[in-house]
Amino acid sequence: MIGIQATSIYEPEQKENAAVLARKTGIPEQVIIDKFGLYEKRIAPDHMHASDLAIAAGKKILTEVDPKTIDVVIYFGSPFKDYQIWTASSKIQYELQTTNAYSFEMMNVSSCFPIAVKIAKDMLHSDENVSNILLVGGSKESMIVNYDNPRSRFMFNFADGGAAALITKNATKSEILASSIITDGSFSEDVLALGGGSVHPISSEVVQQKMQYIDVPDPASMKERLDLVSMENFTKVIKQSLERSGLTLDELKVLLPLHTKKSMFTEMLERVGLKEEQAIYLTHHGHMSALDPCYGLYLAEESGMLKRGDIAVIVSAGTGYTWAATAIRWFG
Repeated sequence: MIGIQATSIYEPEQKENAAVLARKTGIPEQVIIDKFGLYEKRIAPDHMHASDLAIAAGKKILTEVDPKTIDVVIYFGSPFKDYQIWTASSKIQYELQTTNAYSFEMMNVSSCFPIAVKIAKDMLHSDENVSNILLVGGSKESMIVNYDNPRSRFMFNFADGGAAALITKNATKSEILASSIITDGSFSEDVLALGGGSVHPISSEVVQQKMQYIDVPDPASMKERLDLVSMENFTKVIKQSLERSGLTLDELKVLLPLHTKKSMFTEMLERVGLKEEQAIYLTHHGHMSALDPCYGLYLAEESGMLKRGDIAVIVSAGTGYTWAATAIRWFG
């Protein structure tokens, strides 16, 4: 049975609470807590980068699993990594001593974990030489928020961490079911770091204008267009992942979404008929690129939220814009 056999997370020790974020953004502390659903987030130390955060999470799984039994290492984390034009996956493969594995990277910003789980399942189905795949991700996206930019400082929930998941042909803990993915490329240039690529190469002007930070060129336009489709697409991918698994929405027991503002989280639950206690909301972690649903799965298991036979859906969305969901049957 192909499933997720283990998950792990790495939480940097340093915390930045809502009071600190209020001073940085000019947004009242209680609004950050109540509206944006964030009490605090984690900040990685200067010497730790996306690859290091992913390695720290991966090592926790490999204390119970022989690294030599891993056939593939896939990096699914933030595209904001240690260096440009560089594969974090190679370093991670080496540092984790998974010397029998080849490695590569999947980067679809925040939507990537449900997609990576699907890809890993598909690889295990199709390749008789692959039995164990380690998904690893890191996020140090607290560094890409420009608090002086009113267009993008609402992204103050961007945070740091590491996450990993072991996908195997011999799973006993869970079974990976079907997925649903929607992309709407009309949003492809709504959220981006303008500087550092081939359009605006690194220069003194790029640095002076702080173009290396994430930006939203026209937030009002993006919100107007996104509000028309985002919740519909979240609901659609959740429902389709279940339907393609031969299940109905009534059978969904646990939702593991990315961190969003509180109203979006609440509406998502209402649309799929769940209560808040049936989902993980990362009020003390923030948004860590593609890592959020993996954190949710780990925390749901640790807290005892997942019961034998439960159907869970990991769901996320990433700028660009892609919505993705993968259903899981839990055995524990």
